Amino acid sequence: MSSKQPLISRIISAALVISGVAVFAMGQARPPAARQQDVQVDPGANVKSNVRQEPTPTRPARREENKRPPDPTRYSYEFTQPQFTISHIVIEHDAIGRGKITFEKLGETASIVEPVELSTAALGRILGLWSDLHFLDSAENYQADKQFPHLGTMKVQMDDGKRKRTAEFNWTNNKQASALITEYRRVADQAVLVFDIAVARENQPLNAPKLLELFEMLLTRNGLSDPYQLVPLLRELTVDEHLPLIARNHATRLLKRIEK
Repeated sequence: MSSKQPLISRIISAALVISGVAVFAMGQARPPAARQQDVQVDPGANVKSNVRQEPTPTRPARREENKRPPDPTRYSYEFTQPQFTISHIVIEHDAIGRGKITFEKLGETASIVEPVELSTAALGRILGLWSDLHFLDSAENYQADKQFPHLGTMKVQMDDGKRKRTAEFNWTNNKQASALITEYRRVADQAVLVFDIAVARENQPLNAPKLLELFEMLLTRNGLSDPYQLVPLLRELTVDEHLPLIARNHATRLLKRIEK
């Protein structure tokens, strides 16, 4: 037993030495982590952050709106014939077709004023004819050599805010001037028809059948400014129980004719 004791002691001592060497080596291989409170950052240093900085959104430069000022041009048409059922008519409108119609009926002293709005199609035709006439730049006398005063006197006027011109005649051979008068006559006939139908619906329903006959006559001879503008009115007439059945049925036929 005494001979083995020194051997065992030597083995244990050697093992302790080897273990100490291994622990020392591991400590050398991995440096100790720095404590957070020991880390100091120089505030003057240029520290580069790893966080991606989103670019600050820039507001697009305000684009100047290139809005054209509204066209101030005013147009008017006037018709006078004291012996006609509609003895006096004045239509006034702006460059987008909005305005009013004033008319007087034979034997009545009060004028009737109603708003008027030309359809896109009608306005296009009318402004096109004004343009073809070069009205403000022209000094043409549209009156034909022959006089027909019994047909009434027409007067057209254009005012662009700087220049103003009026032309008056009872008959003309100028195709554009004649076509312009026809367009305004259609506007007037349509507006008066709508007014008369409104009166009949409120106060004189028995007049409705006769007015629907007039409606069909104007439609047949292309005497309305734009029949499609009257589609909503016709739809109302077809179900208006205040009107005689014959008038409602007539409105239904006219509606189908226009919409087909």
